[in-house]
Amino acid sequence: MKSSLVIVFFLSFFSCKGQDTELLWEENFDGNTLNESFWNFELGNGCPNLCGWGNNELQEYTKTNHKVENGLLTITAKHKDSVYSSTRITTKNKFQFKYGKIEARAKLPVGKGLWPAFWMLGSNIDEVGWPKCGEIDILEYVGKEPHKIFNSLHTKNSHGNTINTKKTKIDNIEEGFHVYAANWTETKIEFFVDNKLLYTFAPDELENDNIWPFKQSFYVILNLAIGGNFGGPEVDDSIFPQEFVIDYIKVYRHKN
Repeated sequence: MKSSLVIVFFLSFFSCKGQDTELLWEENFDGNTLNESFWNFELGNGCPNLCGWGNNELQEYTKTNHKVENGLLTITAKHKDSVYSSTRITTKNKFQFKYGKIEARAKLPVGKGLWPAFWMLGSNIDEVGWPKCGEIDILEYVGKEPHKIFNSLHTKNSHGNTINTKKTKIDNIEEGFHVYAANWTETKIEFFVDNKLLYTFAPDELENDNIWPFKQSFYVILNLAIGGNFGGPEVDDSIFPQEFVIDYIKVYRHKN
């Protein structure tokens, strides 16, 4: 975490499988603009270094496909004049943390070709690259597979079409808001939806950075992709616009 970042600690506690925690950071999307002391916009189509954002995605990311209103962040995917557009934001170099529980309360967009995500990347990505830095996918949903949530880890040993993943069917997942969470310790990462444990990643070789790069700080990413290797290839243009709505993000640190 950057030394210049001031974090206010809150007296908010809960138990995660017997683990006491306290609230380290929260984003409630108050006001009517995104707080850029915490958030960065990633813009364009990823070119020239990462065209299609590494996944052959179709959208261009802008600063205008989102709004902050009534305590909600709404990212809107649009299709106009043959151009797909959306928004992608990160906390890189502004808020990063190591170990704890992170959760977001969010409502999914629906339709073939959509790919909303709430995820994290290792803070050393500029030094070692992806997937060596590690990736934690707390929420991935693809419109072509309704009623299913994906939780995945990407590492040097398992990336691309990762083996460290779980797909869970949840019949009402498109209806209303749900809480998506990951509990990250020195030895395992657990994934939850609405406090129900869906998947645990707990490898034996924790000293091997190619298997367990999760012993450094990570930063947060929110985005709504369109098409791509995972979300596509087919996109139903009749669905647009579609909204990915985030109520809050909270990060808790473990007390024991």
